Amino acid sequence: MRRGGGAGNVCSVGPQPRAQLIPVGVVALAVLMDLVTPTEVTFAPLLLVAPVVAAPLLPPALIALVGLTAMTFHAFLTYLDGTFGWQSGLASQLSIAAVTALAIGINRAFQLRDTKTLRAREVAAVAQGAVLPTPPSSLGSLRIAARYVPAEDEALIGGDLYVVQDTPHGTRLMVGDVRGKGLGAVAAVSVDIGAFRYAADEAPDLHHLVHSLELALLREGERRANVDEQEGFTTALIVEFPPDQDIVRVVNRGHPPPLLLGARGTVTPLEPSEEAPPLGMTTLGTWASPVDTFPFPPGSTLLCYTDGITEARDATGSFYDPVDRLPRLVQHRALGKARPLTPEQILDALIHDVARHSGGIPQDDQALLALHRPAALPRETRQERPGTTTAP
Repeated sequence: MRRGGGAGNVCSVGPQPRAQLIPVGVVALAVLMDLVTPTEVTFAPLLLVAPVVAAPLLPPALIALVGLTAMTFHAFLTYLDGTFGWQSGLASQLSIAAVTALAIGINRAFQLRDTKTLRAREVAAVAQGAVLPTPPSSLGSLRIAARYVPAEDEALIGGDLYVVQDTPHGTRLMVGDVRGKGLGAVAAVSVDIGAFRYAADEAPDLHHLVHSLELALLREGERRANVDEQEGFTTALIVEFPPDQDIVRVVNRGHPPPLLLGARGTVTPLEPSEEAPPLGMTTLGTWASPVDTFPFPPGSTLLCYTDGITEARDATGSFYDPVDRLPRLVQHRALGKARPLTPEQILDALIHDVARHSGGIPQDDQALLALHRPAALPRETRQERPGTTTAP
């Protein structure tokens, strides 16, 4: 499966083409070893291994062909040695035939298992698309990219989330991380996204939006009183781009701060003016949710991510620092390119760099969202575009 944004791709099950040559190699090895050793030493029984090795690698017809080939070479080798009799000849031939039939039966069982696995992954992919839908590639002039990297290869989604929505108040989004694991965390993600979808259109400002999210999590916690309450905690960024997109408003509830990538490759963390706890902790008290406003000039990219990025550690235990790595990473990737990196290229480069830092094994789920405001076109370019006019 390609790790990435949105619904992901379901991988096909089956061996690689090179692996399918292993049974042929076993037969060739048995023949070679038998030919180069004395007559009293025989490697013909090694041919019994070939159909067994072929069971998970080849279709039934080719497994039968491997078995027939093994029987043919076995007869040839025992004929050369002059040992083709009841014990070294016919009995061994019947053994290879029996093992071949058994290998075909094993292959049938593997096929049934793989079919069930593939269907389960297809269902999981559909469920992922419903729980964590792929954000639109653009809203107005904003260019949007998303990626999701699960900590476990067999899992498609976990407790991280992102959602982007065009609303009457501008473009609003949320990136979050539900505390908890398994199906409980996925259920909480569904609640968070559903609550955001409704409140993002209705809430006149981010204060009301956050309040609506808190109420939704509180109600869900009451419904699931028998479940660990911590699964209702969600660290979150709630972000709003007004229609003119000159600024960006951010509410940070215990989440890693977003990064503002400038047109010249600078990286600025948008730290909250006041610390606030994660969403879903209203039973312990009430806290203000300060709305911080930052400039968002043309050519900028807002990068939001979950702590699977910042908590990735290398062999020495050092955490990954995107503020330190991103400027060099972006400049290196953009070297020699006529245009700046797209949001997709930025996220792919960051994911690759984090994987290299952590040895290729994600230590936690990673959800990433990049929103880019294209740079203003030069005056001459604007004049040349069809359908545009300029003041005299």
